[in-house]
Amino acid sequence: MSIWARPLIYQFFKGDNFYDPIDGKSYRKFLPYGYGKQRQNALSPGTLSLERHRQMWLYLQNETEFFIKKYKVLHIAPEQEFLRKFKQMSNLDYISADLYSPIVDVKADILDLPFATESFDIIFCNHVLEHIEDDAKAMSELYRVLKPGGWGILQVPMRSTLEKTYEDFTIKDPEERQKHFGQYDHVRWYGMDYFDRLRKAGFETEPNFYSKQFTPEDIKRFGLLANEILPIVYKK
Repeated sequence: MSIWARPLIYQFFKGDNFYDPIDGKSYRKFLPYGYGKQRQNALSPGTLSLERHRQMWLYLQNETEFFIKKYKVLHIAPEQEFLRKFKQMSNLDYISADLYSPIVDVKADILDLPFATESFDIIFCNHVLEHIEDDAKAMSELYRVLKPGGWGILQVPMRSTLEKTYEDFTIKDPEERQKHFGQYDHVRWYGMDYFDRLRKAGFETEPNFYSKQFTPEDIKRFGLLANEILPIVYKK
């Protein structure tokens, strides 16, 4: 979205029903979003953030020193609004990386990251691992470049009702992947054993249902999903 279009979009959607904590603005509605059956009031018209982005922002804002303390941060496949805001923060030594995106700092394969061991205080890697068959290797690389005492947020599409991750690498057809995994370029639906996979890579894990910290009224106002998990990882 062009920065010149933002004021016009805000004026059109301005209201009091919903609040986006990322841009600090209120809207009369959020937009529907999703493959297949769309979720109502999911996409903020100002930041293009979804429920998971606003949940992560609220966690960083309320539960961490991310916005005030000096950190070296690695962000894999960064969300555009996060990239724009995090780059402006003087307290961060912020590096974005992706294999294909033209807007990142470093072209990098998550299976072979071009960074020294124990380089970063914080790592963000959201909705990336479900695209990668060898997710164990990707997790081990993220663990390798994280400093001892560091932490990260590694969001993935999860079903908390699913005990074991559902994956089938023989499914190659985009329509079949859409049917089985919810999106044409995904190779799995993660279950609650996602945290076992992270622990095998070395991480300590915290399956944080952060949205439950809020009242039902605030969940609606922020446009959150009440049962969405925020996967937080730590390195001893």
